[in-house]
Amino acid sequence: MEREVDTLLSNQFAASLVYVSLAVLALIIFLFFFEFVTRYNCWQEIKNGNMAAAMATGGKIFGLCNIFRFAIQANETVYQSMTWATFGFAMLLTAYFLFEFLTPVFRIDDEIKKDNRAVGFIAMIISIALSYVIGATLH
Repeated sequence: MEREVDTLLSNQFAASLVYVSLAVLALIIFLFFFEFVTRYNCWQEIKNGNMAAAMATGGKIFGLCNIFRFAIQANETVYQSMTWATFGFAMLLTAYFLFEFLTPVFRIDDEIKKDNRAVGFIAMIISIALSYVIGATLH
């Protein structure tokens, strides 16, 4: 099976399709995990016009996709890329918990639910910035 996949991925168009498809599938799964750990429903808040939730979620999407980019660029096989991307996601999720824990003055999720755009913006920037640091470590 691995040999067939390697043959398929030798075609640049097929490889691009496989990598993008896997990244989109992983993005959906990883966003589900983020949705599970937040104290608010991201997509419901976005539907209601909550810009703080939109910025925080957008930062997570950008951060995850940036990690995928680094993982794909730094690895030779799709298996290695997805393994490192999953590791990068775990690091980003850990950073999310640290951000919540290290902000004792208020609860990040509660402020985002209240549409505190300053908190949503900082959450977005942290996800994006850390994705570059995390991505640089993925071999």
